[in-house]
Amino acid sequence: MFILFILICAIIICLLISNYQKKRNAICKSKKQLTGRTTIVTGGTSGIGLQIALDFASRGAKVIIACPFNDEGMRAQNLIIERTGNRNVIFKFLDLASLKSVRDFADDVLKTEDRLDILMNNAGVGITGDFLTDDGMSFIMQVNYYGHFLLSILLLPLLIKTGKESENSRIVNMTSMTRYIGSMDVENYDKIGYWLKLKIYSNSKLSFILFSRELTKRLAGHNVVVNSADPGLVGTYIYDSCNVVIGWILRQLLNVFFKNPREGAQTAIHIALDEKCGLLSGKIYENCEIVNNKFFDNIENASEKLWERSIELVKLENHELKFLN
Repeated sequence: MFILFILICAIIICLLISNYQKKRNAICKSKKQLTGRTTIVTGGTSGIGLQIALDFASRGAKVIIACPFNDEGMRAQNLIIERTGNRNVIFKFLDLASLKSVRDFADDVLKTEDRLDILMNNAGVGITGDFLTDDGMSFIMQVNYYGHFLLSILLLPLLIKTGKESENSRIVNMTSMTRYIGSMDVENYDKIGYWLKLKIYSNSKLSFILFSRELTKRLAGHNVVVNSADPGLVGTYIYDSCNVVIGWILRQLLNVFFKNPREGAQTAIHIALDEKCGLLSGKIYENCEIVNNKFFDNIENASEKLWERSIELVKLENHELKFLN
């Protein structure tokens, strides 16, 4: 009888938590159409990224989804076309763990597209492993941050060309609540055997905050804004990096009590579409609202150091930075 009572109490508590969390989950209310606009969604083939791509496609945008798996990419392309009726959906191969792949992808986009309105830096891996890529960087850091850093800089000419005073083009970086436990020791981010895997992931998500702040400063005078989205706790396959069974359990719990991928996509969609968000840069959003705290107010030194270190690691040349102040 006592065990039954405890079980009933536990179920009631879980339902109350679920009700509270679900009520806090904001939905993007923008009715903006994207006909004639071009968008890129990295990791747009599954989870949150797929939901973002579906939303953009349903609004009439040309949607380029990018991932390193051809079969997954083609399935996602067909799924988005089938669900939205928008046939202007293209899968392009992109392996963020390879600087060459990032450059090839960017070159292809610059050659084939005449505009880029929204760059959604969404792709990411969990705590997969602490090892070096062929480019000599931490795998987690390169996929989650350094690859996106290089991609963003290489695509800036097209973003700047597209942005107008009446409507800025936008870069959206996907951060995480783990940014709060990231380290400001940015010069050691790319080291192997130096951090716990969760810390590496946290550093990668903090990197987007630092990058967004620094890029905002250097884009002054250009019609491009860059902001960060925290999706919250979302049930996606990223948790399978811990363990497949544990990942499945976590996905179910998070989907029920916190957010499913569609709910997790809403803040990033809001940043990409909302009129007021298009006027602001270097901000962090949660549940479709700006985060108002002092935690990241004094990060200029770390932002500058990460910027310089990132340029060095991804081997950017001076002529590729000519668009920046």
